[in-house]
Amino acid sequence: MKYLLTFLACVLLISISSCRKDFETVPSFGQLQFSKDTVYLDTVFTNIGSATYNLKVYNKTNQAITIPRIELENGTSSNYRLNVDGIPGKEFTDVDILAKDSIFVFVETTIDINAVSNPLYTDRILFDNGDNQQDVDLVTLVNDANFIYPDKDAVTMKIDSLTLDGQPTTLKGRFLTDSELTFTNSKPTVIYGFAAVPANKTLTIEAGANIHFHDNSGLIIDNKATLKVNGTLAEKVTFQGDRLENSFDDIPGQWGTIWMRAGSKDNEIKHAIIKNGIIGILVDSIGAEKTPTLKLENSEIYNHSNYGILAREANVEGHNLVIGDAGQTSLAATIGGTYNFTHCTFANYWNNSLRQLPAVLVNNFITFTDDNGQETAIVRDLKAANFTNCIFDGNNNIEFVLDKLDAGVLFNYNISNSLIKFNDTNDTFKDVPEMDFSNFFYQNNILNGNPNFRDSQKNDFIIGQDSDAINKAVATPFSLDILGVNRTNAPDIGAYQHIIFKDED
Repeated sequence: MKYLLTFLACVLLISISSCRKDFETVPSFGQLQFSKDTVYLDTVFTNIGSATYNLKVYNKTNQAITIPRIELENGTSSNYRLNVDGIPGKEFTDVDILAKDSIFVFVETTIDINAVSNPLYTDRILFDNGDNQQDVDLVTLVNDANFIYPDKDAVTMKIDSLTLDGQPTTLKGRFLTDSELTFTNSKPTVIYGFAAVPANKTLTIEAGANIHFHDNSGLIIDNKATLKVNGTLAEKVTFQGDRLENSFDDIPGQWGTIWMRAGSKDNEIKHAIIKNGIIGILVDSIGAEKTPTLKLENSEIYNHSNYGILAREANVEGHNLVIGDAGQTSLAATIGGTYNFTHCTFANYWNNSLRQLPAVLVNNFITFTDDNGQETAIVRDLKAANFTNCIFDGNNNIEFVLDKLDAGVLFNYNISNSLIKFNDTNDTFKDVPEMDFSNFFYQNNILNGNPNFRDSQKNDFIIGQDSDAINKAVATPFSLDILGVNRTNAPDIGAYQHIIFKDED
């Protein structure tokens, strides 16, 4: 007990001494300096909190100063919140800054668009008063939106989870109602949790619509359900996270996936941009050999932490696609299935971590550990893996792999008129017949050519005048490229016809 009392006494003495103000100050005299004269809080959705922004306030004089007052011009009714040197509030008095020192002011906001007269919401932080008063502007644009939330239990307020195939899941979310089965471009749609399309229903997304997902959210197309994304060249449909700040433009893993479950049917995605999720599109649906479960055209899939497209024993058809950075692979066509891609650019320049897999992986199996601890493989027919006029590129040595587990099943593939990065410096695939580019199933391909992308670090995969892909494609029914440029005569390999890059002075 004696030692405990001594310890508590020491703590009390330290606490008292730490509260002492052991330096002299003079009143602020209007010579504060700021890290910025305006704090732009970017764009926020109505009633959704912003990120935290910072402002640094400098006292560059040789004297310690006291700022008599720091406050928001709109007072306590302001929609902005401040934190001044570790203390939250909207009004502060007698704030000290040592000579040649500084303090931080942090700013956040949450705005109800129905409670403000102008969606461009502004305020000012006022420092000092009278003739010495200085200010920093605050600016935020607030967007209205249609919100889709999971249901909650009326008693416990617990968020509901989805039931799929009659079994409960851990996915928070709900099935869309009939009135919610059209996403328009009149307002952005913001989804919390997983929004699921019920069996025998179709979710239609109109041209120009913007779909935003919160963390751990996504879209599920259930068994016998359908997704129709009807973007156009002039009005693309965009799927991305719900953080609108510029700093989140290229952050992967902000949301879950668009999941097409086994049995979903007739899904079509046209002129879409899908970015910054975990998996851009997950396709489990098993379609008939001549009826693709998913058709994609003129679309871009970028910057996903795992996969751009992960297809599992699926039937997928795509043309004029650009599938860029992903933490594992841009396209994984796995466990067999049917895959037909024409004039597509698969280019993976992921640099957030070490990437083990190629930009495109095609296989006919999945392995798992069974109840006895034994590794087991399930093998399925690869009915077709046809790639025509495609680019396979990235920052790995090998960016295209066919991985066959030989179990007496079909493994059909054909790759023609494509630009393939394949530098097998370790002879890993020396004795793999599927990776022998001289065999009958490869025609007129270019190994390790220069695609001459405009800016691979920004997922800008337009090819330039030095590209080895120019005029090397075979004619197909897809006579326009992803930008609507005619490629009837002398088509280029990939999703884009080449352009002449302008010199930067």
